[in-house]
Amino acid sequence: MDPATAMVVDGQQAFGMIGTVMWTMLRTGALLMAMPLIGTRAVPVRIRVLVAGALAMALSPMLPPVPGFAGIDAATVLGVARELALGVAMGFCLRLVFEAGAFAGELVSQGMGLSFAQMNDPLRGTSSGVVAQWFYLAFGLLFFASDGHLAMIAMLVRSYQALPIGADWPGVASGLSVPVELFSAVLRGGLGLALPLMMAMLATNLTFGVLAKAAPSLHPVQLGLPVAVLTGFFLLAMLAGEIAQPMQALFDRAFEAGMAIPTR
Repeated sequence: MDPATAMVVDGQQAFGMIGTVMWTMLRTGALLMAMPLIGTRAVPVRIRVLVAGALAMALSPMLPPVPGFAGIDAATVLGVARELALGVAMGFCLRLVFEAGAFAGELVSQGMGLSFAQMNDPLRGTSSGVVAQWFYLAFGLLFFASDGHLAMIAMLVRSYQALPIGADWPGVASGLSVPVELFSAVLRGGLGLALPLMMAMLATNLTFGVLAKAAPSLHPVQLGLPVAVLTGFFLLAMLAGEIAQPMQALFDRAFEAGMAIPTR
């Protein structure tokens, strides 16, 4: 083979590799953009694109071959939209689990009397209570401590094995309905995390309400807020060592839902 022919062959292989990486980046990038922590405003877009490109280059040799490029036609546009929708749906399942922690924090802050303590939350892109941000950060620390990022990559690889790039996705409607089904489990999980503290705060507030009715001259209502805040912080410190198991159960449920999307 002369050098000119070898150069043409190498160029075709290079363009084929670039096409494979670009197809892989669609689902991978959509997942990273929709998932919590990495897909937030706290991480610059360039960093997210670099991470998506690095993951795509690492995963593309292990995946089934991608369809050849035959120009921009309806099949190509639908394939791109399907890859983006699949990645966003899987990332949204993980985001829902983190929102369970934020939901629990909002419920706890209302019982503690800290619902007015709102501040900018760059991880969620909105304003939220300080207790909700504590729960959100706790979920993030446990996510990485329990190798959730590796489980996310494994889920991504299994999704390519279950639904390769360019393959038919007959259950697209039922697959995209999985995050909706996960929403009820997320609400129950967030309520279960906040329920012990909510009951304790309810008992504390009822105690001071009874004291205010029995002995109004003591002005127990003025002591109610600081005591409720201190009691809430103490219970949060006690709860910090016990929330790992319910959080892990929510993470497992999210990964199961994410894997169920391409197999529906």
